[in-house]
Amino acid sequence: MSNDPVIEPASLSALPAFRLLDVRDRAAFSSGHATNAVRVPIEVWEAAARFGETSFENIAYWERAIAELGIDGDLPAVVYDDGRMTEAARVWFILQYFGAKAVILNGGWPAIEGRDDSLVSAWATHGSSTFQAKPGTGPVGLVDRLTLKAELDSDVRIFDARTTSELAGDDLRPNARGGHLPGARLLPHANLLDGPRLKPAAELHDLLAQAGFQPGDHIVTHCDGGGCAALAAAAAARADFDDVRAYYLSFADWAKDESCVIVGN
Repeated sequence: MSNDPVIEPASLSALPAFRLLDVRDRAAFSSGHATNAVRVPIEVWEAAARFGETSFENIAYWERAIAELGIDGDLPAVVYDDGRMTEAARVWFILQYFGAKAVILNGGWPAIEGRDDSLVSAWATHGSSTFQAKPGTGPVGLVDRLTLKAELDSDVRIFDARTTSELAGDDLRPNARGGHLPGARLLPHANLLDGPRLKPAAELHDLLAQAGFQPGDHIVTHCDGGGCAALAAAAAARADFDDVRAYYLSFADWAKDESCVIVGN
C-alpha cells in the first residue's frame, strides 16, 4: 500500500486482500452493504473516545474493539461511510493511531454500491482476531488539550477545519464559548471535498498553502467534535505533509476549559 491515507475505488482490485469496514448507521447497513463488509459500531466508538474510562489511553479497550472487527494488524482495512467522508476518517484515524493498516475509501458507499467486481479481494471475517495496539505508530499522531495548550507559543500550526461562523464565534454549536484557538488557520473541511470525494493531493497541497501551511510545518488539526479533524489530518497527509497530529477531542474539549484561551468571542 502507498502512504496515501485515501484509496480510489478503482485501486481496490490491486490489493491482494483487505478487510472492508462499513461506518454507516445500523439501518443503512441493514438495507444494503458491500460483500464481506463488517459494520463498525460508530456510535459506540464515538462515545468511547470521549469517555475517560474508554479514552485513547485505555489501550486494552481499543485492542478489543479493533480485534472484534476481524483486524489482526496484517491485512489492511478499507473504511467507507455514506459519502460524507468524516465518519470514515474518524475510524481511519483511530485505527492508524493504534497501529492498524487502514485507508479511507474515496467517495464512500455511493462509489462502490453495486460494484462487487471491485471487492473480490475483501476477506470475510470469522469472529474476533488478535490485535496488538501500538499507540502513536501511525502516520498521523494524537494531541490532547494540555499538550496543545503548552505548544501554542511554539511553532505549532493549527488547522481549523470548522466553518467561518464557528471560527468567528457566531456559531457556538453546543459550546458555552465560541471563537478559535490563537493563531488558528481556517480551512473548512467542506473545501477539502469535491462532492463525496476528497480532492487529489496536488489540489489539497495548494489549498493548505493558500491557508498558510508550508512543508515542514508541525500541523495540528481540529474541528468541533473529531470527524472533520480526522478528515483534515487525512487531507494534510494526502498532500504530503509529514508532521500531522489531530486534536481529536477538538474545540468542544477546548472550550469547556476556562483556562484555555479563545480568540474572537
